[in-house]
Amino acid sequence: MARNIVISGGGTGIGLAAARVFAGDGDRVLLLGRRRELLERAQVPGAEVYDADLAEPEQVRGVARFVAEEFGTVDVLVHSAGGNAARTADAEADDPLDAAARAWTGNFRQNTLTAVLLTEALKDRLADPGGRVLFISSIAAYRGSGTGSYAASKAALHPYAHDLARRLGPRGVTVNVVAPGYIEDTDFFGGPVAQARRAQLIAETSTGRAGIPGDVAATLHWLASPAAGHVTSQIIQVNGGAERGH
Repeated sequence: MARNIVISGGGTGIGLAAARVFAGDGDRVLLLGRRRELLERAQVPGAEVYDADLAEPEQVRGVARFVAEEFGTVDVLVHSAGGNAARTADAEADDPLDAAARAWTGNFRQNTLTAVLLTEALKDRLADPGGRVLFISSIAAYRGSGTGSYAASKAALHPYAHDLARRLGPRGVTVNVVAPGYIEDTDFFGGPVAQARRAQLIAETSTGRAGIPGDVAATLHWLASPAAGHVTSQIIQVNGGAERGH
């Protein structure tokens, strides 16, 4: 039976790869993001799109109304929206404190608040039992990100997911986090990674290669499957061994 899949940040990278995997199963997919033109260009068979800034409560209410009217039940909710606001925040502020405020506020809005608001808006629509909530964290949540703000905003998802798993567990809903390492073919870095940096990131792995969006999408797909019905409140690292489990 086809399921209803809602994916934030579904127009590029990991979100797009996940959308294609679920659509390949015949599931009905809703892509969420701020840029409608990007969502509409995504080659996901049969996918519907809805553009919204998920850090704005009123726009998230609009998403919730659309889901209620068009989908009813949400079987799988994937949070792939986000990015590193520190790159642009630093460029926009001359004063160090202004730069720090913009970076930290921006990252928590993009990576934490978007996931929390969307989850709270849709949690009562999750399939009962069998619903799945899946967050995308980062290897940075374990080792930092250079500036701290991006890593902290991703790490904040971990306790939220644990609390949510306890709240939703009695309904038969699982909640898990996937923490990727270096993943190529995404817009995360804002352009090509310098060859020396790329070589360093690959050298940290045990597999000797960079990750791709499909690696993460496959993990999300399994966590959303009946086979993972007793897996909840877990942080699954997908990084080729660059960071070991804790």
